Amino acid sequence: MSDVSGTAGAPGDRTLASDLLAVALEAASRAGALLRDGRPDDLAVAATKSSPIDVVTEMDIAAEKLITDFLADRRPDDGILGEEGASREGTTGIRWVIDPLDGTVNYLYGLPTWAVSIAVQRGGETLAGVVEAPMRAETYRAVRGGGAHLGEHRLAVRPSPTLDQALVSTGFNYVADVRAHQAEVAHRLIPRLRDIRRAGSAAIDLCDVAAGRLDGYYERGLHPWDYAAGDLIAREAGALTGGRPGERPHDGLTVAASPGVFGPLQELLEEYGAWHD
Repeated sequence: MSDVSGTAGAPGDRTLASDLLAVALEAASRAGALLRDGRPDDLAVAATKSSPIDVVTEMDIAAEKLITDFLADRRPDDGILGEEGASREGTTGIRWVIDPLDGTVNYLYGLPTWAVSIAVQRGGETLAGVVEAPMRAETYRAVRGGGAHLGEHRLAVRPSPTLDQALVSTGFNYVADVRAHQAEVAHRLIPRLRDIRRAGSAAIDLCDVAAGRLDGYYERGLHPWDYAAGDLIAREAGALTGGRPGERPHDGLTVAASPGVFGPLQELLEEYGAWHD
């Protein structure tokens, strides 16, 4: 279900979330420094996933290990879900959702739009989230009910334009037939918008909505680690987020936008069949 930022939890929840945020910030900072400073000149593909162009590098793997080792030391009884295979059941009801390198193809090619994304959840609700974007020298963070921040600056979405004046970002899947369908949807959307951008990192796109650099964002085929932290940051900055009408973001469709853009954009995406079951 779509939501508006600023939903306050109980004081105890906010204290827990703040404590967990501090852990996430340190883990993301360490992983970001490793990725920024440790990138080898001969970086190559270590493995592929859904298709030959859906790549994993040795640095994805190294960053996830750094984060999971850090969490094992600081929060050994929590659960973990990581993009590169880290998975364990915890006993505390807390789960860490980790994308150690969101924007791997950008990173592989030396492009700057990539990030470390770490969210922490309880009972399916994200309590805190961090997106560390080292090449921007930017750290985005949010606590549920406590607003979203870039450094010490509190984030707020842009005032909503009409849809035809909205700048919207998207992403494309690595499976050929899905990409072709996404291109058809984008082809139909472009005349209805100011323009479309494609940055290559879902986490950064969601944070750019939060920071007022985009009016909206949508994508099909994301996984929880792609959007968990960025979704919270966007909502806490005043965005609405969801999937298909009446649904939360999920792998079928993720949408985030300023309040006046969200409904019209979601309606067009529904009309154009931008989702999958």
